[in-house]
Amino acid sequence: MAKRGISILKGIEATEVVNLLNKAYCDEWLAYYQYFVEAKVIKGIMKDAAVAELIQHAADELRHAEMVADRILQLGGTPILHPNEWTKNSNCDYEAPEDPSVLSVLEQAIKGEQCAISVYSSLADITRDKDIVTYDIVSQILADEVEHEEDLQALYDDIGDFIVEIKKNIN
Repeated sequence: MAKRGISILKGIEATEVVNLLNKAYCDEWLAYYQYFVEAKVIKGIMKDAAVAELIQHAADELRHAEMVADRILQLGGTPILHPNEWTKNSNCDYEAPEDPSVLSVLEQAIKGEQCAISVYSSLADITRDKDIVTYDIVSQILADEVEHEEDLQALYDDIGDFIVEIKKNIN
């Protein structure tokens, strides 16, 4: 643990930041797995476009987990070591894609991104002016999560509009 790196914290304890980051770390692993499995089971119209989006988001969530783990280690903490602990310690939890239809999967993914936006927005508020390094990391991740929500919502809307057009042409 780098002592000078921890000495830059102002008005917040490293252990508090580590605890908050560990919860976000669990969220990232669950989000990675959720996107991974959704991309495997998804069915329906415009499935290929959704799969491409889900695979890209899975890669981003894995990158986020690495960023968060690295910061936890810099602060002298240990990332949660066992996958059994992920659901117990997450903010956003995991929702199995039991309905593999495209729109249902996208709804779940959007809900997950909205939770992540709330988590990282809160982390940014907590670390602003207290831990600039963590603040910078969570701000980068927050920007990605906002982009993910927008991408997923746009795809959801496009598919919904396409379905409406098909129904109009059938009737």
